Amino acid sequence: MSVQSKKEQIEVLRNQGFVIVPGLLSPERCGELKQIAQQQLREAAAPIEFEADLRYPGAPDSKHAPGGHTVRRLLDAYARHERFRESATSPDIRGWMELYFGEEPRLSRAHHNCMMTKHPAYGSLTGWHRDARYWSFERDDLVSVWFALGRESADNGALWFVPGSHTAALTSGRFDDAKFFRSDLPENQALIQTAVSPELNPGDVVFFHCNTLHSAGKNVTNDVKFSLVFTYHGASNVPLPGSRSASKPEVAF
Repeated sequence: MSVQSKKEQIEVLRNQGFVIVPGLLSPERCGELKQIAQQQLREAAAPIEFEADLRYPGAPDSKHAPGGHTVRRLLDAYARHERFRESATSPDIRGWMELYFGEEPRLSRAHHNCMMTKHPAYGSLTGWHRDARYWSFERDDLVSVWFALGRESADNGALWFVPGSHTAALTSGRFDDAKFFRSDLPENQALIQTAVSPELNPGDVVFFHCNTLHSAGKNVTNDVKFSLVFTYHGASNVPLPGSRSASKPEVAF
């Protein structure tokens, strides 16, 4: 099978709401990033988000419950380590984002910007949602980049996507008070049934739009899953003043 060009990859993203770019990270870089993450996880190096902080389905009820100190995210990956920073702002990523946005890209330090971990025992389910529910920008046109540092599949909590959902007109009534997509509604169930969970190999990268419906299941394997995640937007698409999206300085690269 021929390798897709960046323009072809971007066309898939525009049409489908996500695209997989195989082997964007070398095996050596994957191993290095994972080793750094494992060390920082052992050290519980702040800033950290715990599963008990969010209390999604399957998470401990509190930090005092069994598994209460299970880490969900190692936060502010950009500032955590030079290697994370290099991955976030590599020439490959810059070129891809410039082509997609048609202008100089910006890395948001307020959103994602983390090493996502999914633990076997207490890693929680993440319900169906659009990331734009959290974000406040002039335009809902942001792209997240998910670097798989190991194998990712349905059995260890890989991402699920609803193809084409980034362009769907979904009314507020189809989401609950926390802005999760309601799986109890028949019209939503029909959409969810079209979802796919692409298997990823170490070094594969997923680019997905901020309005693409996605979710993630539990990790039923014996190993922690590590994924490095960053979010980008065009320079002209600025965060709204006073919002969480404007709470940290952005990175031009």
